[in-house]
Amino acid sequence: MRIISGKFKGRTLHPPAGLPVRPTTDFAKTALFNILMNRIDFEETSVLDLFSGTGSISFEFVSRGCPRLLAVDNDSGCLKFIKETSAKLNIKEISTTKAEVFSFLNQISGKFDLIFADPPYTLETITELPDAIFAAKVLADDGLLIVEHSPRVDFSTHPFFTEHRNYGKVNFSFFESK
Repeated sequence: MRIISGKFKGRTLHPPAGLPVRPTTDFAKTALFNILMNRIDFEETSVLDLFSGTGSISFEFVSRGCPRLLAVDNDSGCLKFIKETSAKLNIKEISTTKAEVFSFLNQISGKFDLIFADPPYTLETITELPDAIFAAKVLADDGLLIVEHSPRVDFSTHPFFTEHRNYGKVNFSFFESK
């Protein structure tokens, strides 16, 4: 796993074996951040990373200057890796929370400018995720939600859906509050 751009560009991170993750490919991650580079000001964007896994996306956001990022995952090993890596790189902008995402959304207060969610592709409730996020009112006005998913999932009929991007087996659906 490597950080593609920003302050920590080129840093290679080595998560321990056995974590229950499917990291976003470098190809898809590069494409996603190229899109975001034209849409957001990283240095003014607070990020919520749901199903954060190894933190690959979290580290990319912080490397590009995001001042506040909350990484949420239900796996202690993943969160331990994010905390240890943050300490090694002297990153103060990332905080972590161990929680099941749907329960977390029912309890959180505060808003984020951008929410990235990369649930397991086999998650049975994946199609309910955008509704849960919008119901929790955790996305700031004019905020952006991005859900990574398999090609089998289609969010195009969701009322807040704005676009879909496909990078091989990695798909991103974008949502905006209206």
